[in-house]
Amino acid sequence: MHAWPASEVPALPGKGRDLRIHDTATGELVTLDPGPVARIYVCGITPYDATHMGHAATYNAFDLVQRVWLDTKRQVHYVQNVTDVDDPLLERATRDGKDWVALAESETALFREDMTALRLLPPRHYIGAVEAIPGIVPLVERLRDLGAAYELEGDTYFSVESDAHFGEVSGLDAAAMKLLSAERGGDPERPGKKNPLDPMLWMAAREGEPSWDGGSLGRGRPGWHIECVAIALDHLGMGFDVQGGGSDLAFPHHEMGASHAQALTGEYPFAKAYVHAGMVALNGAKMSKSKGNLVFVSKLRRDGVDAAAIRLALLAHHYRADWEWTDSVLTEAVERLGRWRAAVSRPDGPPAEALVEELREALANDLDAPSALAAVDRWAARQAAEGGTDEGAPGVVSRAVDALLGVAL
Repeated sequence: MHAWPASEVPALPGKGRDLRIHDTATGELVTLDPGPVARIYVCGITPYDATHMGHAATYNAFDLVQRVWLDTKRQVHYVQNVTDVDDPLLERATRDGKDWVALAESETALFREDMTALRLLPPRHYIGAVEAIPGIVPLVERLRDLGAAYELEGDTYFSVESDAHFGEVSGLDAAAMKLLSAERGGDPERPGKKNPLDPMLWMAAREGEPSWDGGSLGRGRPGWHIECVAIALDHLGMGFDVQGGGSDLAFPHHEMGASHAQALTGEYPFAKAYVHAGMVALNGAKMSKSKGNLVFVSKLRRDGVDAAAIRLALLAHHYRADWEWTDSVLTEAVERLGRWRAAVSRPDGPPAEALVEELREALANDLDAPSALAAVDRWAARQAAEGGTDEGAPGVVSRAVDALLGVAL
């Protein structure tokens, strides 16, 4: 599966700072110190109802991570998946009378278009669950052979008790986990499971649903969590730098994925830091596919909204914050974009070297994009009020905003 085109990232003078970011597993800010190649895995979409503003906010956050690393002169090895077969996708295809493969392909194509418009850097590897199945089956078989998995009525489950570190990603107690498991794709009430929290690794073929050859597992399809584990281990290995996604993935998805990988390899940790973006709401409720209260990037673009303004609307909120999309959020972003473009369109301006360092400092401090935007606002206001004599300043600002914030002026 191919990703989307990469926009050029301008090189800035000097060198950026190492990133300090909030790690869900420890509840603290940690300083990431990757080697020459920083490794990041971000969980991708289930391709229907793409791309809503919640998606965009999440992937914008991890685009900033990449840009901070690139500014430190590192390479970035970024991997993202597409859950192109799963119950919600099949249910949507049935509801709408569509072929599930065609639905997944069309929504993934739309997602690519939106990512390109927003100038989000593409992953090096963009892998669908279906294409990963040949690599998933051996991992499930190995977990079974290790005694970390068991069969129940033809389905194969992972035993959470096989990983001594289970629970360390989310830090939740068993009662909270059970509640979230029921809400987020698990089946804690199924009779016969060793532990209500045990997640499915391989679902035996169901009548009328797609299935694949699972070797000794029989025909079926993979569970949600093992999909990402197989892709991450194949392309990044254990101990990669950041596992990312929305905050609703901390449990069960990232918790289970970590335990799968740790049980498979006997190594710890799966990822050095677990980083989660906040949720975006509309009309007082979290944007949700099930509720249908969604704002789509593609719809805004069709209505003539500049994608750079959409990105500025996302950047105006700290990535970990839960926030609400409103008309005023977009209006403010459009106005900010206009002020910035006016400021850099002049032939000279106030010195910009200090601004570049302010941007670097803000983003290295847990991706504090709102502070970075405020710094540019101050420079633009000074430009409007006083002008300046530095002929290179507008170009420096334009390149810095592009390189670090992904906004083309």
